[in-house]
Amino acid sequence: MIEFIFLVVLLLVPLVYLVVGAASIQAASYAAVGAADHAAKVFVTAEDEGQAQARASDAVRRAAANMEIGADRTNFSYSCNGVCLSPGSTVTIRVSIEISLPLLPEGWGWRTGNVSSNATQRVDLYG
Repeated sequence: MIEFIFLVVLLLVPLVYLVVGAASIQAASYAAVGAADHAAKVFVTAEDEGQAQARASDAVRRAAANMEIGADRTNFSYSCNGVCLSPGSTVTIRVSIEISLPLLPEGWGWRTGNVSSNATQRVDLYG
């Protein structure tokens, strides 16, 4: 019985933590892809660049929140091919999410890397 408990603690606990860590990385990956895609879609439907940036920021924040990722761990930028929001131009959104080790106490969030994704949308030619 003692050997079993010792082996479970020694082998199973690190294995479970590894699986939880991999799930955290996968959630960040899904959030980055979804955030970039949705942010690009809402960006190109805005009336002006200020409104577009606000919409994209909100889309990134919501996509990260759906995967339980804090807004402080997300970052996005955009670039336009041509004049932003002019008909026929393209907008590329880049979303980056910082990954931290899971199940650590508040304030112990060690950053272990970044997951990023790009999405490009074309502004409609005819509105």
